[in-house]
Amino acid sequence: MEYILSFVLLMIGLYCVTTKKNIVKIIIGLNIMEYAINLFLILIGYRQGGIAPIRTPDMSLAYFLRYSVDPLPQALVVTSIVIGFGVLALSVSMAIRIYERYGTFDINEIKRLKG
Repeated sequence: MEYILSFVLLMIGLYCVTTKKNIVKIIIGLNIMEYAINLFLILIGYRQGGIAPIRTPDMSLAYFLRYSVDPLPQALVVTSIVIGFGVLALSVSMAIRIYERYGTFDINEIKRLKG
């Protein structure tokens, strides 16, 4: 069920990016797509009844490998969040500059004003 939710979020973001003409709505669509991918990566590493991936001396290796949660998707998501924040900051700053120059966020109007 959770995988379906991440797919639905990805499709909502893709719809916003491909059909909207407002730059702010396109940026929001990109962020929704980013959140959907992060959710999917977290779901890949999830294990029902899992334990932290820290092995203690009294824990057998077989038990550790069977019940521990995979930490790699979590590390990838943390990296993805930081990169996504940088992309968001850059895209918002570009949108502000476009608005200062053209006075609108509409892509069709910007193309018309450009000449």
